[in-house]
Parts: sequence; structure tokens; C-alpha cells
Amino acid sequence: MSAHVLAVGEALVDVVHRPDGSSEEHPGGSLANVALTLGRLGRDVRLATWLGRDARGDDVRAWLAESRVTLAGGSDGADRTSVAQATLDDTGAATYEFDLEWQVPAGTGAEDGTLAVHTGSIAAMLAPGDADVRDLLATARDTATITYDPNARPAIMGDADAVRPRVEEIVALADVVKVSDEDLAWLYPGSDPLAVARAWQATGPALVAVTFGGEGATAVTAAGEATVAAPRVTVVDTVGAGDSFMGALLDELWSAGLLGAERRAALRAVPVADTEALLARCAAVAAVTVSRAGANPPWARELDLATKENA
Repeated sequence: MSAHVLAVGEALVDVVHRPDGSSEEHPGGSLANVALTLGRLGRDVRLATWLGRDARGDDVRAWLAESRVTLAGGSDGADRTSVAQATLDDTGAATYEFDLEWQVPAGTGAEDGTLAVHTGSIAAMLAPGDADVRDLLATARDTATITYDPNARPAIMGDADAVRPRVEEIVALADVVKVSDEDLAWLYPGSDPLAVARAWQATGPALVAVTFGGEGATAVTAAGEATVAAPRVTVVDTVGAGDSFMGALLDELWSAGLLGAERRAALRAVPVADTEALLARCAAVAAVTVSRAGANPPWARELDLATKENA
């Protein structure tokens, strides 16, 4: 089987409510957005998700296929396709309410050619699928890089005190973690986000990247810390920005030959300067995403053009 990334988690329909009272539906979901970003950047990516055989599910499947994402077998076993209600404020930031169910399709796991397994957000926390996700990661770690983005959704995850140890359990399994400062503020109220990132990195990951929205990102690594600024763009909304950053992070690690369990030592030895360059590319991808409506990450050709224009 060809080299690929396996993303495990939610794909759904976002119903976006804008400040002017208008609304629209479009496919989304954190893990679907990560897979979409990888597909648009030219990577072979498989998504294990939980969709219904209904009109909304058809819309999601078509959206993913258009961006070259392959659905894992059994991903159409849900009774209905899940829905997220996203309400945007005047800055474009989104808050969410959910009507969803989540299971890991039977038989999902790392196969020959699986370089990395990525998960996070609702899929890693919502029963009954959450336990299967953690089991899958523990097994896949023998052969694949494990990557994780907590991407907290308090409306469905519940109490931060209950969620925190479960997040920390997955962080300790992961090789790479991406987390936003907002997620850390919810999980660890009043704490310095970089202090948390340092504590997380000490439990096992080679790299913990913290995103700060328009202020850029910092990665805490085994070799040191790297920081980049975010490109200056006009923000339309922030839907999917963190997911596109995560997808770009996987893409950059793949380009650097750092995916796969056998590359774990090399990943831990990446120089800080190389990490900074990697983060800059991720920030560029996220900047394109926030400059247009919805979770709409760039294609590789668009990113190359944007990079040249900003050079």
C-alpha cells in the first residue's frame, strides 16, 4: 500500500450563523478539515469517520472526494450525519453546539504504508468511539508517527477537570501535538500556555506547537523552542484555521522525511532553525484559510503563489 496519513475522527455538516443573521451549510469537522488540507497539499490521506447514508453525508463525501481524500471502509455506518451549529462573532471567531454521534469504523488501524495516524478534538473524547481511538493510537505507535490536536469543544466535551487527564494521556502517546492557546486556557485556567507546552513535551512528544491566532505560533521541541509570526491578512473567519495548520504540519514533516516510527529519533533531533521554517509554512497555510469564508484551506498551487506574493 502506498505511503499515507490516516486521520481518525469527525466529519460533519457545519451550519454557520453569521453576525448579520445569515446562515449557510457546508461540510466540516476537525479531522475532516485536517484530511482536506493534506489532500489539497497533494498528500495521500485516508479518513476514518462516521457518516450517515443521507443527503448531508453525500455532501460531505463529495466535498472530501473533490479534495482527494479517501474514506476508510465502514465510514458510512452512522444512522445520520452529524451537525455542528457554528455561531460567528464580529471578529469571525466561532462558538459551537453539536448534534452528533461518533464511532471508529470496524477494522480501522495502521496498515502497511501508514506513516502517521492523526486524531483529536471530539473523536478523542466522545464515547463510545473515544476508547477505540486511544487503543488504536497505542497500537499504531509501533509503526507510525502519532499526532494529536486536542481542539477542545467545551459544549460537547463537558468539564475541563474531567477532560484534562484524558487529554494528557493522549499527549503522552503522541510524537507531535498541536494545540491553541484558547484550548490551553480552557484546560489549564490561568496557566502560561508555553509552560504547559513544556510540561507536555517532557512527557514524550518530540514537538508541541502552540498557536496564538494572529500572533503566530511557538513550538517546544526536544532541541529547543522556535517562534514565528502570523502573516498579516484580513480575517474573514477562523473556521478551520487550526485544522489547516495541523494538516500543514503533517505535510511539512512528511516533506522532511520525519514520519514513521522508525524516524522517531530523527524527529527529536530536528534543529530549531528547521522547526522555525516548518512553522512558517504552517502559518502561511492557516493565513490563507482565515482570509476566506469557512474551512477552505489552500491547494498547493495557491500556497506557492501566496508565498511568492508575500516574499
